Parts: sequence; structure tokens; C-alpha cells
Amino acid sequence: MRRLFISALIVLMAAFTAGPAAVAQAQAPAAAAHNPLTGEIPIKSEFVLSTMLQKSWGEGKIPPSAAPDVVGAFRFQCNPGHLLYDDPIVYPGQPGKSHLHQFFGNLDADAYSTYRSLRTKGNSTCGGAVNRSGYWQPAMLDGKGNAVRPIYTTIYYKRRPSSDPVCWDRKHWAYQGKCVPLPNGLKFIFGYDMLTKSAPTGSFDWICVYKGEPVQQRAFPTLKKLADSGICQVGMEIWSRGHSPTCWDGQNLDSPNHRTHVSYAQRDMGSGQPRCDNKHPYVIADFQLSSAYKILPGDDIRLWSLSSDAMVGKEAGASFHADFFMAWDPDAHAMWEGPDGCIERMLNCSGGDMGNGLQIIDAWARGDEDPHLVPLSSIPNHQMAMAHEH
Repeated sequence: MRRLFISALIVLMAAFTAGPAAVAQAQAPAAAAHNPLTGEIPIKSEFVLSTMLQKSWGEGKIPPSAAPDVVGAFRFQCNPGHLLYDDPIVYPGQPGKSHLHQFFGNLDADAYSTYRSLRTKGNSTCGGAVNRSGYWQPAMLDGKGNAVRPIYTTIYYKRRPSSDPVCWDRKHWAYQGKCVPLPNGLKFIFGYDMLTKSAPTGSFDWICVYKGEPVQQRAFPTLKKLADSGICQVGMEIWSRGHSPTCWDGQNLDSPNHRTHVSYAQRDMGSGQPRCDNKHPYVIADFQLSSAYKILPGDDIRLWSLSSDAMVGKEAGASFHADFFMAWDPDAHAMWEGPDGCIERMLNCSGGDMGNGLQIIDAWARGDEDPHLVPLSSIPNHQMAMAHEH
């Protein structure tokens, strides 16, 4: 004990001769290094995670393999959330500045949202507070002064397991990039670029669905073209579908245009396989975002359009885009995208089943049609938003 005391005293005396800053450094405990690939420092939830989970499908069974597919899949559904003229990514701290958005996920998401605020408050329409991420897209308008609420949105994450040589062996003929989990606090926009009015990033399309099946195998590039085809009738659903980016630069959780820190894998000329470019060498789980709008008596889908279409002079549905702000409970995220979950075990998971025998309790939408329409005049900051547009 005496020897330890003398050693510590010598260290402090040496630091003292170097100045007060060195003394403070000598006394301070070493901070744990933070891995930038994990994004923001994770913020734990205020609830006990086990209370939000149940045995998968009541029995705790493990989902089947996704083979012969080469990716693990994790799916769940969201009920529609709130409507706001806000965009926490493009116009942070400026309520009423944006075109009208339909939100999913965190019910407290608004113009002031940050990673910390999303993680620490708000219930969610996408699996309850387990998934406080924010998802939002242009609202659907009926052409008669109302917003049309989707009855549900399906989100489908997928990625190759990191053990796949395509994810780690740079000499592999089909190497795609280094596969990593989604970083905390990652945010981006994909689809039509409202800032530059340029070609969209990623792929979007529109289809008509009846009793869970597409009415035609053909998909349409815009809502107008789908409506003009005449295949969608009362009782059917119009689906908008979009695919999020697959690659990330490994450093930035956002970028000035909210797009260039992420990208899409491009077909490699040599292998013919998708590959992330050198500026975006990390493969992240991408997701398909599919929103379903029920056609009810009295609806005229030829009048329907997105809240962003008129702003850029595009035909109905051509300006479709979506925003994502990652704020999953870190332990739940580690379940479905970690070593024992859907992605890394290459399982075919649905309904919030995380692949480890546990399932998110509130991960299936009600398909609620009420209210089908929301008067635009009833939405906060409507008048302010109209003034911005004009």
C-alpha cells in the first residue's frame, strides 16, 4: 500500500510541475473510446425493454432462414402518425416552414427533434417506444381540402450478414463493402430532391393492391399514371413504395443536402454485382417503405396528389421522397441487427419478430380507416405554411 501511495504521489507531482492542465489530466479517469461507426452515443430507454416484448408469436420460435435469399429480413408495420408542416432534417427549429408531412414512428417528432429528444420522449406508431425513430413523407392530398391518411405503412429492413465474405473480404469477386449496423442518430432523405429539383435518389413506384395482392404486376412511376390506368377501384389500396440508401461514408450522420453521406450500391462492371463506392465503403441495412391508402366511396383518385408535387410543378406522385431519423432503443436494435437477430442469422422475420425468440408487442398495424380524411385547416401552422408557399 505504501509503495502504491508513493507511486501515485510521484505521478501527481510530475503532473503539477507541468501545470494545472496536466494535474487535471492525471486525476481524470480515462474515457472509453467511442467508435464513430456506431454514431451518436446510445441513450438507454427509461423503461424496461422486456415489458415491451413477448415470445415470438406466443411460442418463442425462431423464424425460418431467408435462404436462398442472401439477406436477413426484419419487417414490421406502422400506424399513421401525425400531420405537420415540419421537417426536423431540412428545417430544424422552424415549425411551419415545410410542405405538409405525414409522420410515422415517434409521435413527438417535430421541427425541434434531435437524437436525444427522439430517444427520451414520445410513444411510437412503429412498435411503441421500442422504436422512437422518425419516418416521414409528403402527405397525400385529396384535391378537396383534405389530407388522406394511409391505413398503415410497412417497413422492411434487409442486409447481408457481416460474416458473409461479400461483407468483409475485399478480394472476394463480389465484395460489396463492409457491413455494419445502422448508426445511432443517422438521418437522411431519399427519393425526389426538393432542394435541387433534380432526379430522385433510389427507386420509387406506385401500385394498386386488393386483398394483399397487386392488381397488376406492373408498377407505375407516378400516382397520376396509376390513376389514369383505371385499374384502381373503390375498396382497393394504392401503395407508394420506396427504397432507402444501402451505403454510408462511415463518418457523417448527416450532410448539407442530407443525401451525400449515404448512397446506393452500383453495379460493378467487373463482377456484375452491387458495390458501394470508395466514398461510401460501408453497407447498412436498407429498408423498403410501403404506405397503403384505402380508396373509399366518394374518393376521386384522379384529384389526389402529394403535398410536394405542386411546389415543384410535377405531376401527381412524381415528387415522392421520404426522411429517416434513426432512434431505435439501442438494446432492441442490437437484438434484430446484432449477432443473434434477423439480419446476422439471415432469417426471414416479420411482425416485429427479432429473430431471437422475442417479438415487439405493438408491431402490427390496425389498418384503421378512421379518420380517412383530415381537413387541412385543422392542422397546426396551416396558415403559416400557406404563406410560405406563396
